[in-house]
Amino acid sequence: MSEALAEQPAPSTEEPTPSYIEAPTGGAVVKGRIKVADEVIEKIAALAALEVAGVADMGGDLARAFESVRDRIGIGSRRGTQGVSAQIQDRQVAVSLTIVVEYGHVVMDVAAEVKTNVARNVSRMLGMRVMEVNVTVDDVRLPGEGRAADRDPAEDLDDGGEPG
Repeated sequence: MSEALAEQPAPSTEEPTPSYIEAPTGGAVVKGRIKVADEVIEKIAALAALEVAGVADMGGDLARAFESVRDRIGIGSRRGTQGVSAQIQDRQVAVSLTIVVEYGHVVMDVAAEVKTNVARNVSRMLGMRVMEVNVTVDDVRLPGEGRAADRDPAEDLDDGGEPG
């Protein structure tokens, strides 16, 4: 046993001692809990859905209308979790999304790609098992139609400025 120790080279004294503390590696276990809020999963899922070609917007009619009003009166910015809800139970995740598809894209293909991309990103980024991803296609965005907040409010008025 002493021979094996003698054969190992002596540690080099040329390397400076690091000025930081290294985290334990390998089998060392640090006690404590890690809790991930549902909103974190919702944001990751929303960003993953918006990465998919053919997804024009997130949220149902009511959520998009509410965002439009918020933008027009200038209170706050767009919520990153619009159209997404997530539930965590025993390190397993279920995500539900509502999307708007751009006209010209195959709706079922876009929805299937959203399911795949959301499951992949949530699983990779959080290390949790994605049990299900439910996608609801709420609307189709027509060519030349921007986000509801990008439209001119005068377009919503008929006959000489009267709401209607």
